[in-house]
Amino acid sequence: MSLSHKRQTREIITKAICGKGRKFSTATHTVTPPHHPTSILGAWIINHQYEAVAAGNGIEVIGTYDVNIWYSYDKNKQTEVAKETVSYVELIPLSYLDPRHRASTVEVAAEATQEPNCVEAGVSPGGGSVTLRVEREFEAELVAETKVRVYVSDQSDDLEDKDYDFEGESFDYDDLDPDTLDDEL
Repeated sequence: MSLSHKRQTREIITKAICGKGRKFSTATHTVTPPHHPTSILGAWIINHQYEAVAAGNGIEVIGTYDVNIWYSYDKNKQTEVAKETVSYVELIPLSYLDPRHRASTVEVAAEATQEPNCVEAGVSPGGGSVTLRVEREFEAELVAETKVRVYVSDQSDDLEDKDYDFEGESFDYDDLDPDTLDDEL
């Protein structure tokens, strides 16, 4: 079967990034330690764990982390560390989504571009609890099968007879995105 002289295309099914999103958020948590705190000496977050799942036109990040608060009590005469595990669900909207992807082949991934970090901690006005402000940021990708259309040529010209001038085109390597390059190069 030969191709007609008209331009023809073929569709290739391939796996590709079909959606991307990023979200920065702040959350406020209230922790009630066993003693009424006088002052906060330190607050930090450890043991951050999360997973990503597809959710409609976005990606949900479901995770937990441990909040540790070092505080003084009994009019600054004693100190203790209060610990509490916090659960969260963060919906990351996709700023780009290919509507032609195959939904049955979707895989999602999320990366914490900024791990949860306590930026402010203080004793609540009533004095019985501690209020924390936490910042976190995620970047997410949706990978799925999609179709790519390519041009098909019936020309059987010998490519060795062609004269290509690659030096006429200048390419600025400073414009390359290092995140898209293969790590093994």
